[in-house]
Amino acid sequence: MDRLEETLNKKTIPTDRLMLPLLAANDIEVDVLRLDLIDPVISGNKWFKLKNYLAIAKEKNLRTVLTFGGAFSNHIVATACATFRAGLLSIGIIRGEESRNLSHTLLTAAGFGMKFEYLSRAEYRTIKSESLIPELARKYPDSFIVPEGGAGPPGIEGAADILKLAEKKPYDEIICAIGTGTMFAGLAIGSESQQFIRGISVLKGIQEKGIPFQKEIENKKKINYCAVHYDYHFGGYAKKNDALFYFMNHLYEESGIPTDFVYTAKLFYAVVDLVRKKQFSPGSRLLIIHSGGLQGNRSLKPGTLIF
Repeated sequence: MDRLEETLNKKTIPTDRLMLPLLAANDIEVDVLRLDLIDPVISGNKWFKLKNYLAIAKEKNLRTVLTFGGAFSNHIVATACATFRAGLLSIGIIRGEESRNLSHTLLTAAGFGMKFEYLSRAEYRTIKSESLIPELARKYPDSFIVPEGGAGPPGIEGAADILKLAEKKPYDEIICAIGTGTMFAGLAIGSESQQFIRGISVLKGIQEKGIPFQKEIENKKKINYCAVHYDYHFGGYAKKNDALFYFMNHLYEESGIPTDFVYTAKLFYAVVDLVRKKQFSPGSRLLIIHSGGLQGNRSLKPGTLIF
């Protein structure tokens, strides 16, 4: 059994109460499911989104997992580590040109044996095209291809298991950050029938796409209990500024909870702002999913964060 599964079976993942004066003043209770504490490398929601893909690869007797991501991708480093522990090989199709100085993310992934192939940003945008995936399948015939971020039905089904780590019934709302939307869909499917699932998008300009994985959620009759906010991306994916860094440091001082600038800082910022705007009824109980990803903070200038 994988060490992560052993950890989860022992139910040692804490749910911490977020103690902020603003929450108390508005009679809002907020708990945080600390998925960031699951594992030093396969942090947060990554294991849940990967586990079913790895099982399928083994069932098909494929020795290698091939996936996609940027030079600072949480998904890339988590896949490298998870495949290594599972006795599989891994290949990362990396967005951007090869650099002499590898990022900490890629150095860590390489340490777990991941091999890299680089695509220009223009080429990378075609990874969902009808031509590139078959081309990669021909080039790497012994590989099982996992979509970026684990997006897809196996990732959604795995993400639905996240709520097994929390007492989900008392919560009125479950709130998470949205990248691919895989975890969001899994939470919608895995939640109680009347629980509201609120997503905070970290991507810019995707409002017209609506609810991610809408069809899968509708199949579970949960679509009327879902909402996505698109105004908390701070300029776009992985964009940041001094205001966001101030919030991250202030939140850590008040709560002891570290966040990353790509996903969870924007998630917590949004929740605080929505409380200020009276978007939650007094007496509401909320569960925030801390999806990990803290390794991305290593790309920041030393001293930017106090944790």
